[in-house]
Amino acid sequence: MIIFNKPYDTLSQFTDGDGRKTLADFIPVKDVYAAGRLDRDSEGLMVLTNDGILQAKLTQPQSKSPKTYWVQVDGAPKEEDLEMLRKGVELKDGMTLPAKVEVMPEPEIWERNPPVRFRANIPTTWLAVTITEGRNRQVRRMTAHIGFPTLRLVRYSMGGIELESLKPGEWKEITL
Repeated sequence: MIIFNKPYDTLSQFTDGDGRKTLADFIPVKDVYAAGRLDRDSEGLMVLTNDGILQAKLTQPQSKSPKTYWVQVDGAPKEEDLEMLRKGVELKDGMTLPAKVEVMPEPEIWERNPPVRFRANIPTTWLAVTITEGRNRQVRRMTAHIGFPTLRLVRYSMGGIELESLKPGEWKEITL
């Protein structure tokens, strides 16, 4: 099994007909597959494996495998805003399951390239958001739903596997 820190603006697949950056630009290993996806504009932990059972455990909705994201949002949500996420919010594709959400200090991580847009008069807040489902762009849609758009999203852990100290584009083999 491989853990990989997916850089911003990289697709979470090995091939692309349009010349965009893919996993193949970083990982020379054959016959491993991404357990779940991360949007091109998201960063952080990806798990690659050839173990179908592990892949299903990490990605199938019924397994309720927790995924934790470090999310920088535009603005300063109050407790009652975060409480909506903790209870679940109604998105176009239905109610989300309750999320675990905490305000966190800004993590000591790499600079993003390109940097997140900065507006001096509007604060940003970092949240640790843990969800047990993985709908398309779910965390971004959840924060937007409560009025605090996501500026930066970094997946820190999934199913008990953590990003550790990998820098963007770095990967390593691990055993569970």
